[in-house]
Amino acid sequence: MDTDTLAKLRSEVLTLSEDERAELAYELVKSLDEPADSDASSEWDKEILQRLRAIATGTAKLVDRDELRRRLEKRLRSPQ
Repeated sequence: MDTDTLAKLRSEVLTLSEDERAELAYELVKSLDEPADSDASSEWDKEILQRLRAIATGTAKLVDRDELRRRLEKRLRSPQ
């Protein structure tokens, strides 16, 4: 698509209502996502159940909210 066509399209899109732009943005972003992994849902279910069992049996090491916040802030401040 050439620059003029893209500029015209952008100009027209910006005249849409906020709801219409949001719907269009959602569809555009969705079109960029990779196809869904058919096994992902069942794998996440397994992981969640495993973590819940670890919490229930007391084998999970839990971190309170203040400690989590401290760790996240430290990670965000440190250079990558």
